Amino acid sequence: MSSNQSSDSVPTREVARRVFAREFNDASYTFKESDDERAPLYLLLPTGERANRVLVVGTLTETEDVGDESEYWRGRIVDPTGTFFVYAGQYQPEAANTLRDLETPAYVSIVGKPRTYETDDGTVNVSLRPESITAVDAGTRDRWVAETAQQTLERIQHLDDEGNEYGRMAKEQYDLPPDEYRTTALSALESLDESDSSPDTPTQSTESVSDPQ
Repeated sequence: MSSNQSSDSVPTREVARRVFAREFNDASYTFKESDDERAPLYLLLPTGERANRVLVVGTLTETEDVGDESEYWRGRIVDPTGTFFVYAGQYQPEAANTLRDLETPAYVSIVGKPRTYETDDGTVNVSLRPESITAVDAGTRDRWVAETAQQTLERIQHLDDEGNEYGRMAKEQYDLPPDEYRTTALSALESLDESDSSPDTPTQSTESVSDPQ
């Protein structure tokens, strides 16, 4: 099991997990590890890791103000495996401003918290509430894909390890073969070889893919 670099007992930020859209959208189970109302809410990833925060990098392809009485921005971010949806309103003013101002398509890096919503038919949709949205370049996107593939494969490798509590939970909660995520990760790596690193609109930033603390 991956070590968690923060403690629930102190007010430090959780590590932002790297996860592809395919796995993120398959995740539906959330949990807390204490009865404290301020305890972190975790999304259980099917490859056997908990995620209170995630780091994603992809192409922002669409933005739309879907609010009624006030601005509430929705962004669509695409990675090699699927689509993330991010929502930002009055409580995420900087992220909302970024979604309003960015011209699409553009590469972006997003750190945010997973949010789940159950529809009337019982389907669980997963989205991101952003802490930050930053324009990045193609190289940053490519590094994120490589790092996320590596971490996904490592989670799968340790899924059945003795003592991997979140691996056990994932097998109990999800009827999803881990080989699907292995294939997804390897296909994402292959997509880097096929990419010309300039799919649409490169952006001005050359920041590394890091988790702002």
